[in-house]
Order: sequence, then C-alpha cells, then structure tokens
Amino acid sequence: MRLKNKVILVTASTRGIGLACIKACAKEGAICYMAARNLKTAETTATELNQQGYHVRYVYNDAEDPESFIHMIDEVVEKEGHIDVLVNNFGTSNPKKDLDFVHTDVSDYLDIITLNLRSVFMASQAAAKYMTESGGGSIINISSIGGLVPDISQIAYGTSKAAINYLTKLIAVHAAVHNIRCNAVLPGMTATEAVEKNLSKDFRDLFLHHIPLKRIGLPEEIAAAVVYFASDESAYTTGQILAVSGGFGLATPVYGDLSDKTYRR
Repeated sequence: MRLKNKVILVTASTRGIGLACIKACAKEGAICYMAARNLKTAETTATELNQQGYHVRYVYNDAEDPESFIHMIDEVVEKEGHIDVLVNNFGTSNPKKDLDFVHTDVSDYLDIITLNLRSVFMASQAAAKYMTESGGGSIINISSIGGLVPDISQIAYGTSKAAINYLTKLIAVHAAVHNIRCNAVLPGMTATEAVEKNLSKDFRDLFLHHIPLKRIGLPEEIAAAVVYFASDESAYTTGQILAVSGGFGLATPVYGDLSDKTYRR
C-alpha cells in the first residue's frame, strides 16, 4: 500500500495510460479521481473498480474549457480536503493536420500546442496552490519520447511535449520551496487504443526495429513509473525526465537497419 490514503487526480483517465494509472494507484491504496469529459464512462469505470474494493471517484474535465482544469482541482479538494498527487495525462494531436514542418498550418500548430501546454500549466498551478497549503505534493506530467526524439510528422505534438519536459523542470525548481515535486514520464510506443487506431501495423512493425527491447510497451509499465513518482519512495527526486520507451532513441540511427542482422550472429 505505497500510496495509502493519498488523494490522486489523473486527467484523461477513462482509457489507455490514464486508466492504467488509476488502477495502479488504486491498487496501492490511493483515493483516485478520474478527470474526464465523458462522465458516464467515468462513472461506469469507477463503479467497477469500487466493486473490487478500490476507492475511485470522478470529476468533470474538458480540455477545450480552460476553467474546467481549475474547477476539477477545486472539486477534489472540496470533497477530500487536500490533493497529494496530480497526474497530467491529457495530450492530443490531430494526425490529419499535425504533419511535418512544411505542410502544417500555423493555426493548427498553435491550437495543439496551446491545448497540451495549457492543460499541464493550469492544472499544475491550481493543484500547487492547495499542495502548498497542505505541506507538499507530487505533480507528474505524462510527456512522450517524441518530446526528446524528433519525428517525421506531428510537429505540434512533438513541440508541445518538448515544452512540457522543460516546464516540468521549471515547476520542479519553482515549487521545491513548498515541498512540491514535479517529474515527467515519457512513454514510447505503447499498446493503447489510440496507437491501434492511428498507426498502421506496417508502421508499428517498422518502429519496433528501433526499439532495443523489441516490443511495444504496456500501459501498466507507464503506470508503474507514475506510482513511483507518486509515492514517498521518490521523496528526494524532482525535475526528472524518465523515458519508458524500451530504449528507443538510444542507439545509432542505423540501428534499425542493422539490428536484425547483428542479432543473428
């Protein structure tokens, strides 16, 4: 019970990595809040998890409505008296519009960056206010390996995630005086519905050639890193950018072309 009685809020948590974080934290004894736009789905999921003996609740959050980031934090604190951990999992892109440098429209570029950065900044700022009053807390940003290693497309998404990595360090430095820690987890390709829907099998297979561990990650493996940063085990860890990506981006660029031949030797 590494997170026993800690109050944890996870944005965009009705599926994928966000839901995995809710389950992992709940299993460790946390009181978990799912922040979601689809409250019906959140309610159904929370009910199922509570029937298993966990403590899961839900609050409304719509990334298109900036004020909802403040309201969701206020609601959690109103109900629980404090908030210990914020997991900024929300992130978006538009594969049809978020293309390469040459073909991406500036308005689409700025819209995606604004959505992704605003969600982290506003939620973190609102949570930090209460964390300061209660003696500290942990903010965990779900970024992306795409914020470290440039891709051939999704220029807005990559830019926003790189900015979130730096924002993580800034928050860590600025909020440390209040015993608030801030770290980032950077998933690589992960077996989620979004990956299944937006990336073809051919592309996923090609991507695997560049992952030294030779497999796609699991949402539960991302959630394990989140549990660490949420727990007191990481009480002396802040400002860290942790890639959970199977080693993607570590090797020489020709690694993908040579790895299969090398392993046969």
